[in-house]
Amino acid sequence: MVYDSQVKQVIKIAPSILSADYAKLGVEIDSVSSADYLHFDVMDGVFVPNISIGLPVLECVRKVTDMVLDVHLMTTSPTRYTARFANAGADIVVFHVEAEAPENITPAINELHGLGKKAGLSIKPNTPVEAIVPYIDMLDMVLIMTVEPGYGGQKFMPNMLAKIAQLRDLLDSRKLTCDIEVDGGINLETAKLCIEAGANVLVAGSDIFGAENRAQRIAELRRSAVLGL
Repeated sequence: MVYDSQVKQVIKIAPSILSADYAKLGVEIDSVSSADYLHFDVMDGVFVPNISIGLPVLECVRKVTDMVLDVHLMTTSPTRYTARFANAGADIVVFHVEAEAPENITPAINELHGLGKKAGLSIKPNTPVEAIVPYIDMLDMVLIMTVEPGYGGQKFMPNMLAKIAQLRDLLDSRKLTCDIEVDGGINLETAKLCIEAGANVLVAGSDIFGAENRAQRIAELRRSAVLGL
């Protein structure tokens, strides 16, 4: 971990297994065990156009690693599943504010906390920060998508940096320690930009799993984060 003294947060690296080889998933997870979190993308083919993995895979992953499992639900009506993913082994459950009725969001966050888990909300590129303000005091994490959710390997959207900075200002003004996670197109260059804007959790899929030496790439991302301060 790297400590960012500017935003008073620890910089964390979260490899996304969306870019892993599922035929040898246990080996793939071992190869990124020096990271802080393991990012687990769940897609239903409705909220986003792709379909990925779900509860049975998470249960298996939980058995082979003690890494913090950071689950990102890209599904319709996600609060139907938040507790189930928590009970299957997730440590952090993040779901999209756009995908759920407002009256269901607060009860789901409370339920996750009651299960001893961390709760987060995610926003797509076209969703303003204001959408999560009603829940901000309750959240452990906000995930700002820096690409359109649904596929790995997309190009980083630079206009998301202003949204990261806006959220950081909001959190700092309220003296909240909520993490800001970013996901999409993260590499050595964009990691610096995101940290400078105020993010402190970096999700990287193809950049890490596409590297010949994954532990080295995780270390390089950490150094990049320091240089970006």
